[in-house]
Formats: sequence, structure tokens, C-alpha cells
Amino acid sequence: MDFTPTEEQTAARELAGEIFGDLSTPERLAAAGTGSDAELWKALCAAGLPGAVEDVGLLGLVLLLEEQGRVTAQVPFAASCVFGLLAVAAHGTEEQRTRLLPGLRVGTAVATGAFPARGGVVASVAGVPAGGSTGASAGEPEPAGTLTGVVPWVPWLRDATEVLVAVRDPAPRGGHSLWRVRVADAETEPVELTAPWAAGRLALDGVPGERIGGEGAYDDVLASARTAFAGLQAGVCAGSLARAVAHTNEREQFGRPLASKQGVQLRAADAHMDTEAIRVTAYEAAWRRDAGLPYGTHALTAAWWASEAGKRVVHAGQHLHGGMGADLDHPVHRHFLWGRQLDAYLGCGSEVLEEMGDLIAESAESAESAESAESAESAEGTASPASKHSVQSRQRSVQSKQHSGQGKHDTGQEETA
Repeated sequence: MDFTPTEEQTAARELAGEIFGDLSTPERLAAAGTGSDAELWKALCAAGLPGAVEDVGLLGLVLLLEEQGRVTAQVPFAASCVFGLLAVAAHGTEEQRTRLLPGLRVGTAVATGAFPARGGVVASVAGVPAGGSTGASAGEPEPAGTLTGVVPWVPWLRDATEVLVAVRDPAPRGGHSLWRVRVADAETEPVELTAPWAAGRLALDGVPGERIGGEGAYDDVLASARTAFAGLQAGVCAGSLARAVAHTNEREQFGRPLASKQGVQLRAADAHMDTEAIRVTAYEAAWRRDAGLPYGTHALTAAWWASEAGKRVVHAGQHLHGGMGADLDHPVHRHFLWGRQLDAYLGCGSEVLEEMGDLIAESAESAESAESAESAESAEGTASPASKHSVQSRQRSVQSKQHSGQGKHDTGQEETA
């Protein structure tokens, strides 16, 4: 593994840091309220940063989102890149990429996802079965259909022009499929979250949509989203910790800076280690995705660290500010709100851990089955022709007795003649 940024990734991160630092100030954030910063979004798009994500990959996006998280910039950068740009680029048809990507690159189109971190949105699809064959050959447009259902809250919905909906496929197939719908065709209403993410309620009642990708598209986009928002959480935690360090170095108690207290140092050190754990697990998941390696479990690991450790870090940042941390207007409180919102959005640590446990159990069962099959095949290959014939004869004898009702059993073991 090599997480060293390329020249392109480094240049994009530095440019993003400069733009976020200049425009996302506490004063501007206070003026924006719970809405997005339209001027900041225009500046990011004018600099070509959304379009650059195609070149710098998911690892580059994680680096950019770290810079956003440091200042809690209120723009739909993560959502539009993950649920729009990267999703269409990776899973859209040639026609869809030609039609949809230009607007997403320059920011005139903004995407978000009706995409809970755990599970998916339950909706009914008419016209084309959600779990059925798409009927489209390679290079042909994906089929259209209609979606019906309600999503209680979707982040950045008030800024979005399109939304990627995760639709639960009917049993026995299970799984999920991805459908793109225009926000203008749906019913929306504002919803306020813990963090000011310009969220909204999405109501779909026979809304036309088009399918994006086929089997495996949902899992890939979900893993990418987990990784990207874990990177955003790393930035939120780094910003919170930086503010706490600055405060404890400036604030004096009994003639000494608070930072000289051993308890303060230990609390800050724990927060630093948690932040680094979030960062490195997000980097690894993103690097594996860019390298074309399996990364689903790595994305879950990053999401777990971002949820559990992120919660600890933002609590520590507020605690180290003492009474000032309780001030709702203090900049560190914004980091606290973002950290808790990301914790909830990623599924909370216990839910992510449960999903990871299920995957580990399934992997162990698959490995055991494969090992048993390999052992049986090996034993059959090394047995002599005579022994093979003897075993087959005994098996036929047992089967014959079972069918005729004359099979004998003793403590669960079959007796053979």
C-alpha cells in the first residue's frame, strides 16, 4: 500500500484547502444559517474541483473532503461527487455518461443519494422489475421505470437537481438496484438535521426514473460513500482537535496554559490517535478502490472508525474547550454537530459492526465449504479404483434399503451390508 498523493492529488488538495479556508469562515457559516454556501460552491466549480475527482480518484476525493471537514464547509461536495460523478462514471452506460457527466463536472447539476448507510430505500418500481433483467445490452441505454416511496430525509436534497435512489429488490433475489430521478419530478420539503446539510424529505409517487448500473453497482456506490464520508469525518475531527489545541495553549489556569496539564495532554493525544485511525482506514479503502481491489470490508472498517472514533473526538474537542464548548455559537460546536451527524449517517458503530460480523461469518462459511469440497475432491482423486467401487457399492446398497424401508439405524449411523 502506498498512500502518497500524486502530484495531481496534492495540487487538488492544496487548491481545495485554500478555497475552503478563504471562504468558509465562521462569520460566513453563521450568515449561511442552515443553508448551503452558494458562493463557495461556485468557487469550487470554477476551480474545476468537482470534475477533477474523475482524475484524482476516490483517494483524491477523500483528501479534498478532509479539507472541507476541517472548516465544516456547507456545500454538497461529497454527495454530488459520490452519488453523481463517480456513480455515473463507473456504472452508467455510454449514453448516460455522455448526457449526465458534463453537468456534474461543472456543478450545474448537483446529485445526492437517497442512500442510508445501512440497507436501502424501499420503493416499488413499475414498468421494469427492480430485481429483474434490465434487458439492455452493453452500450445501450438502461430501461426507464417509475418509483414510488418515501425517504424521510436525504442530505443536501434542497441543493440537488437529481437523486440516486437505492431500491430494494423483491424477494427471493434481494439486494438493491440504483435508480436516478430528477428532483423536479418529486415532492420535497425541508428537513432540519443535527448538522446543517440542507436536507429534505423525498416523496416519490410514480416518479419516472432510469436505472444506473446492474448487479454490484449498489455495493460499490455504498462502499464509495462510506469511504468518502469517513474522509469527511477525518477532516471534521482534525479541525475540532486543532481548535482544542489552540484553545488549551492560549487559555491559562493558575498562571499556566491548560495544555501543560497532563489530563489535557492525554485527552488530546487520544483524540489525535482516533483521528489518525479514521484517516488511515479511509485512505486504505479509497486506495484499494482506485487500484481495482476488493474494498467493501475496508470501507466498513473506515465507516466504523469514523462513527465510533469520530464521536469520541468531537466530544473531546468540546470538552477541552471547557465552558466555551457549551456555547452554541462557538466554532467548535459546529464540529460537534457535524461529527454526530456523520456518526448517524454512517449507520452508527454498532450497526456497522453487525454488518461486518455478518460478512466475516459468510466469508468463513464460504471458505469452509470450499475447503470441504477441495478435500473431498482430493480424497476421491487419490482413492484406488477398487476402493472407489467399494464405496459406490455401499452407497447404492444404503440408498436401496432406505427406499424400501429396510434401512437400519443405530445412534444416527447407517449400517451397511
